[in-house]
Amino acid sequence: MYSTFYVSKTECMTCTNKTLKSLGSLQGVFGAEVDQIDGKITVNHTDEVSRKEIADMLLTLGYPELENNSEAEIDYDEPSIWGCAL
Repeated sequence: MYSTFYVSKTECMTCTNKTLKSLGSLQGVFGAEVDQIDGKITVNHTDEVSRKEIADMLLTLGYPELENNSEAEIDYDEPSIWGCAL
């Protein structure tokens, strides 16, 4: 099954890779895709992991799920001159 989460947008590939790796560590997750343009994360998983467990993991990683996926509700992360590697 697939679960889709709308989150704040990010332009940082380091953060995206960390998110994908963390989601992949959950039992029952087969894969995930981050759409940085639309602020959307799609997770392919079995019923071994619930949608709430995935949402909790995303929240832990700093991606709270947005209630409404309209463009007005989606925030953009401010670009950092230091990047996420620090």
